[in-house]
Amino acid sequence: MAGTGGHVLAVGTPGPGLDRLTRTLVSTGHEVSHAAPGEVGHRMRQSPPDAIVALDDAHDGLEVIREVRSVPAGRALPLLMVTSGSGPTAVADMLRGGADDCLPDDSDPVELSARIEAKLRRVPVPVENLLLDPRTGLYSQPHFLGELDRELKRVDDSRSGGVVAMVGVAEIAALEARLGPRVRREVAERLAGVAEKLGGVCDRLGWDDEGHLLMLMPGVDEDTARRELQKFANAVAGTRFVVADENVRLTPAIGWTPLADCADRAQAVAAARNAVNESVRHRDLRPVKYAAWMRGSHRRRRRPLAAALRALLSALSPLLVLLFGVGIPFVFYQQMYELGWDIGSAAYWVVVSGLVLSAGLIVLECLFTLDAEPRPERPAQPYPPASAVIAAYLPNEAATIVDTIESFLRLEYPNELEIVLAYNTPHPMPVEETLREIARRDPRLVLMPVAGSTSKAQNVNAAVTRVRGEFVGIFDADHHPAPDAFQHAWHWLSHGYDVVQGHCVIRNGESSWVSKLVGVEFEAIYAVSHPGRTRLYTFGVFGGSNGFWRTDLLARTRMHGTMLTEDIDSSMRALHEGARIATDRTLISRELAPTTLKALWNQRSRWAQGWLQVSLKYLWRALRSPAFTRRQKAGLLVLLGWRELQPWLTLQILPVLLYSAWRAGGVDQLDWAVPVCLLATLFTLSAGVVQALFAWRLAVPELRRRKAWFWRYLLVSTFFYSHFKNIVARQSLLKEVLRDRQWRVTPRPGEKAVKRI
Repeated sequence: MAGTGGHVLAVGTPGPGLDRLTRTLVSTGHEVSHAAPGEVGHRMRQSPPDAIVALDDAHDGLEVIREVRSVPAGRALPLLMVTSGSGPTAVADMLRGGADDCLPDDSDPVELSARIEAKLRRVPVPVENLLLDPRTGLYSQPHFLGELDRELKRVDDSRSGGVVAMVGVAEIAALEARLGPRVRREVAERLAGVAEKLGGVCDRLGWDDEGHLLMLMPGVDEDTARRELQKFANAVAGTRFVVADENVRLTPAIGWTPLADCADRAQAVAAARNAVNESVRHRDLRPVKYAAWMRGSHRRRRRPLAAALRALLSALSPLLVLLFGVGIPFVFYQQMYELGWDIGSAAYWVVVSGLVLSAGLIVLECLFTLDAEPRPERPAQPYPPASAVIAAYLPNEAATIVDTIESFLRLEYPNELEIVLAYNTPHPMPVEETLREIARRDPRLVLMPVAGSTSKAQNVNAAVTRVRGEFVGIFDADHHPAPDAFQHAWHWLSHGYDVVQGHCVIRNGESSWVSKLVGVEFEAIYAVSHPGRTRLYTFGVFGGSNGFWRTDLLARTRMHGTMLTEDIDSSMRALHEGARIATDRTLISRELAPTTLKALWNQRSRWAQGWLQVSLKYLWRALRSPAFTRRQKAGLLVLLGWRELQPWLTLQILPVLLYSAWRAGGVDQLDWAVPVCLLATLFTLSAGVVQALFAWRLAVPELRRRKAWFWRYLLVSTFFYSHFKNIVARQSLLKEVLRDRQWRVTPRPGEKAVKRI
């Protein structure tokens, strides 16, 4: 080359402007060739330049830029635009369009030469041509797919394993509608930053055209991949991000598939994307492994024979309970006796001891509830903004939801309080227009329909990223919190607690004998058992309706819709993180009770099966966890272990008595006046009396006046209701074994049907 500055291609329409630019370039030591717009590609192929300087004399700069960058040889060349009277907007458009620099045509020749030299020393390369984006650390899409191809080949050659994952964001569509398309790339960059910070087995990150973050995890097994992806999801959910100058909370939706299951990269990426769509639906932070039924054109296969068999076994479950709980033990005791082993007599003392232990735990809870920790009188910090989330399945709540919303709008709170109604409905309903009218009248009400939701958990998960409050109260659609509920909840949370569970009170007790029974039972649960257990075992284990959570904790914990008692499941996961859960009997919210025995059966069946799911999932893990003290582990053993064993243990009294009668030669030959047996029976029955007495003493005033309800509860509970709940618990075990996890909705009575206490 003739000059020391390199070969420069000057692009422009022949004329004074191009002549002046040429003289400037030559005077600063550059070799110059020329090309008119439209001829750039041809000239570059003839004589490849080191840099291109183009005139924007006809304001066709964007066309010139596109022409240069469309030629492979021009993608990495320095491109400077010399402008004449172009405004800031035009300059910004050219820079965004692919120009590396812009300067006015009256600039000093020395400055022009220096800018060219700077670009020659630091050659710009488009991000897609780089292995890694220097700003984000993300692989470009071609390089990521190339890495994926290589890992797929390694899997074929050595079966070394590995996973490819895709990360979507549940809120991305709303963010894009509000903030523009650039948020997709920004969100992917923020997610990549979290992954880089965590480190671990995922060191290859890319992104696709839709803004999904791509993760390649070579050589790892599925359990490790799932664990690392879960850690990443929790970290993202627990972080507030700045996206397009707005502070947002994100819900990562992770889909993944083993490389060994994929024939090529297209199949791998498509499988991960389908799993992402399923993860978005649940919003519960759990990474979803791809399954064939997730394909859009593929439906989960129905197995009518299996469904029919499951229905038959469910219908026969009472007989199965008698078979496994009575028949088989009786035959076992008989056969052991024939072999010289009196197992039945030992079982008798085991059953008696179990009944005495259950009664003793009830009495102990009652005594400890007298020493329950009182609510702090004053908050440790000023009242922050707060949020209420009401989760509703609208077809079931239409009769009560308007009254509920109006009760929330009457709450007293000294700072901002937003009311978020997160609801799902399979079809539009007239009550929605009423709700929209209330929202127009009062901006504190935020209506949030959750498309595709099938559970309370999904509604809460969708709402938690939307709320603005520092803490959030969770409520079912029939709850009416006391006016000062949010103030009192903050008293606990501001003193170092993470969750506080309040006292749920029945407000339709007059509706039926069932609702009267439940009204007293709720006092035994929320005024006696929960506070007593919290004091006895040093932790609370319930953060459900009328539960108040720190928003950050709920955002990274979420609720899992596959769990029938999703709130207990969330509380257990929070406890594993070291969260502190308080119980406050003075934190009142009034709700509706079932009014029929069938509705009560459905509700308690779901509760019992949900507790069983939690016990199976967490008991063994909790007993091995260093996060719990010995006293807390003893409490978990009672709450998650003994409560599942006790209904079956009480049933053993039947085969034991049958065995004793068989061995004695008839029922009339039994001695029913054994002192120890009589004492154990009296003590067991007295526990119910003690609990009913404590429930009356600690009940809210409107229920304490109803002494007859408590006497009726004591009578019905002793001879019917305790056995009813044990039957429900045993049936629920069989349902869980049969994988019958259908949520049977408890109907809400309309407000006209609710008789005030």
